[in-house]
Amino acid sequence: MIHNFFLFIIMCIVLIILPGPDTAITTKNTLTIGKVGGLRTVYGTCCALMIHTTAAVVGLSAIIVKSAMVFSIFKFVGALYLFYLGVKTLWSLKKKKTNEIIPKNTYQGHSCFKQGFLTNLLNPKVAVFFLTFLPQFLDGSSQTFLPFLLMGITYTVLTVIWFLLYISLINQISAFIKKPSVNKLMEGVTGLVLIVFGLKLALEKAN
Repeated sequence: MIHNFFLFIIMCIVLIILPGPDTAITTKNTLTIGKVGGLRTVYGTCCALMIHTTAAVVGLSAIIVKSAMVFSIFKFVGALYLFYLGVKTLWSLKKKKTNEIIPKNTYQGHSCFKQGFLTNLLNPKVAVFFLTFLPQFLDGSSQTFLPFLLMGITYTVLTVIWFLLYISLINQISAFIKKPSVNKLMEGVTGLVLIVFGLKLALEKAN
């Protein structure tokens, strides 16, 4: 069973609040599309977290962590995806500066979900986290299915709560953020941050 569950919750909150690729992509979609874009991004992120939870329960995450080749594949695909999102964000700013008409994307909602989902799913560091962080709160019994499942669900729920607060905060100050100069600055910074996270992930080692 789980021991020090309260400490587990505290540690999860700290880790979730720390900025990462999920925060960057949620920020980008909330700024460019609005609250709905942010919420759909978080929905995609949480669906990916539940897949990571399931993978940890059945042992697939252990294969990713222990196999250098599989880890590298996930790492580089995830890094390329983050790099692509960063470049795409910066490119959209260039179009705005040149006053080009950007056609409205009727699938923006689906794109937000996909971006949140793939950003989290293709990050092998999440698999490493689940297999190195979660076991520290097990009591050493052979039964790990229910404890892993409960901790994974708890982490996902806390992620939802934090990002709902985060998106609400951005929405509250949207009048300031949506000023053209501020919006372009934040989108530009977010694009650069995504590229940096992509490069950082590409250089990440399995251990």
